[in-house]
Amino acid sequence: MPSTLTECPAPAAPARDAIAPRRRTRVLALTEARWAAAALVLFLVALPLQLTGAPAWAWGPLYALAYVTGGWEPAWTGVQVLREKTLDVDLLMIVAAIGAAAIGQVMDGALLIVIFATSGALEALATARTQDAVRGLLDLAPTTATRLGDDGREETVATADLAVGDTILIRPGERVGADGRVLNGASDVDQATITGEPLPVAKETGDEVFAGTLNGTGALRVKVERDASDSVIARIVAMVEEASETKAPTQLFIEKVEQRYSLSMVAATLAVFAIPLGFGADLTSSLLRAMTFMIVASPCAVVLATMPPLLSAIANTGRHGVLVKSAVVMERLGQINAVALDKTGTLTEGTPRVTDIRPLAGSNLDEDSLLALAAAADHPSEHPLARAIVDAARERGLDIPETRDFNSAPGIGVTATINGAAIAVGAPARLRNNATDPRAAKTAAVAEELENGGRTAVLVDRDGIPVGVLGIADRLRPDAATTVTALKSLTGTSPLLVTGDNPRAAARLAAEAGIVADDVHAGLLPQDKVEAVRRLEARGRKVLVIGDGVNDAPALAAAHTGIAMGRAGSDLALETADAVIVRDELATIPKVIALSRAARRLVVQNLVIAGVFITGLVIWDLVATLPLPLGVLGHEGSTVIVGLNGLRLLRDAAWKRAGTDGTR
Repeated sequence: MPSTLTECPAPAAPARDAIAPRRRTRVLALTEARWAAAALVLFLVALPLQLTGAPAWAWGPLYALAYVTGGWEPAWTGVQVLREKTLDVDLLMIVAAIGAAAIGQVMDGALLIVIFATSGALEALATARTQDAVRGLLDLAPTTATRLGDDGREETVATADLAVGDTILIRPGERVGADGRVLNGASDVDQATITGEPLPVAKETGDEVFAGTLNGTGALRVKVERDASDSVIARIVAMVEEASETKAPTQLFIEKVEQRYSLSMVAATLAVFAIPLGFGADLTSSLLRAMTFMIVASPCAVVLATMPPLLSAIANTGRHGVLVKSAVVMERLGQINAVALDKTGTLTEGTPRVTDIRPLAGSNLDEDSLLALAAAADHPSEHPLARAIVDAARERGLDIPETRDFNSAPGIGVTATINGAAIAVGAPARLRNNATDPRAAKTAAVAEELENGGRTAVLVDRDGIPVGVLGIADRLRPDAATTVTALKSLTGTSPLLVTGDNPRAAARLAAEAGIVADDVHAGLLPQDKVEAVRRLEARGRKVLVIGDGVNDAPALAAAHTGIAMGRAGSDLALETADAVIVRDELATIPKVIALSRAARRLVVQNLVIAGVFITGLVIWDLVATLPLPLGVLGHEGSTVIVGLNGLRLLRDAAWKRAGTDGTR
């Protein structure tokens, strides 16, 4: 077994749990949020005054202030865009709100302003939080390191000042200060932040280590091979930022046609006003007809045709443990046709567990007694493998004997005296290096069998004689296989497994989960995962990436859509991903995709309904004289209809149906 702790250790938390302190932008630190909050407060104060019959002078100025506080930023943005000869829907909504106020619908216009201001604030907050997580990732790498001079003297320097060729000392429990190669020493290094491997990796002379990873119980002398700006952790930051900036903006369906619709509506409104006026109509009737036209032709019903189904789907998924961050994300989820899954912490639970207990012939031990012996030796240790052995013994209700003379050797294992016998537990190859026992061949064969099956083999010796071998591995989530099958049905292609873990462990887990061998990509660094995603996208695929670690964040950012596991997920993965599985239930992912597709179908239905109403009312206003109250009633009626239709996805029945017709 790789090294456990030294005599009187200070427990070191795994890197997965030792994420840097969170940098969180406060909501009200954003100007968009402050203006949106002010508009909302003013609206909420004015509305009850109006509804209770207070005089207009009491609530009118409050509505006016709500218009200004909530509308000036989108209006200013719209004007700036207009200078570039582009008309966006934000400016159109501001014009519609002002038009509504001009014909007496002050409250409707204010509500529209508040909705738009709040939407903009939420978007700004999401962007800020992602940037916080990316900047916070740099805190994983220590700010100082112990540099060794040619004469062996120690000097504390800033990691940014380390140069290629310097030698640094990494003490037990410290984070590695730079990418480099071990000159001497042996230890375990938890590099889950970089590769996603579930267990610490034994490092000795000649092995590579990465900045930001967590050293175990041995001291290492490392030769720096990369500048701080070129370290793997720095490149992860750069990749996430680049992917976030260059990712093609995906818009809601209605936003894809907003430019043409906006221009057409403005031109048509001006024509409805100017043409009758040119033929001698009076100014008041021409203006009233034009305002009626603008109201009935405004895209309110079209916007609501899109939003309620998507927001209802978001609310429904939220009740079932899935946080989808925006309506755009909910729409994109229904478009995916390829899936790439991480292994550790995603398909698996991310915690090593004992899977095999193999007493050797002649040991006079059964499974329980062998496990109890190993647990007794490992009981004082904080190593993940040792904790797995002790937990397995406790789950079986075994009595763990008292341990004396406990000791550990980095890179080898632990020794202890138990019931008068010298017990050693550790890595088979290292414990048996000098063994001449005739059972060594049998021991090696059992260990090799376990390792070929993707398990970590742990040898138990008693008085220098091997008595058994334990197999330890990360356990597949109970719903992993059914999820893989459902995702294959939804997308028409088998999901890919992309992992930094070793090929044997990846192949074993893939076989258990139902992923074919050709779709297993193991030993990948973060940039390799991004390349795998981009290769799929180059073939026209819309890729969903599901992961949990810092090493998954670049791929989550680069993918069409990214989903992070909530419980095991790092801060960076949670902020970078478009959606979060709060309770780590993989089986919810196919349901979310199916619900997204149901929402997209409702969007199409609603657009048809809204289009029929708008077309009918516009024709009525142009061919005859549509009374303004009737126009407002028709416009609001269509809005209510499409809104209620979209709310159908709020029901639990919609979630259950997504689980049964998820292949559609």
